[in-house]
Amino acid sequence: MLNEFWATAPTRYKVLVFSAMGLIAVGIILNLIGNASGNQGLAMASLPLIGLGLVLHVVGLVVRGQAVRKNLRR
Repeated sequence: MLNEFWATAPTRYKVLVFSAMGLIAVGIILNLIGNASGNQGLAMASLPLIGLGLVLHVVGLVVRGQAVRKNLRR
């Protein structure tokens, strides 16, 4: 069960994981572009994207924990 979690993971977990990775990646890219070009507005605008990605990541961990607990009870 634990070795094959991704194959049996709930769809909402997969959506949360990919959304979190995407937001963090976009935030980092915008931050790098903003800092390289000296555009502080772009660099600061990227921080909420990174933060939202981290929040979604934590929500994904909670969803995964609930799914694992549910499957272990069976």
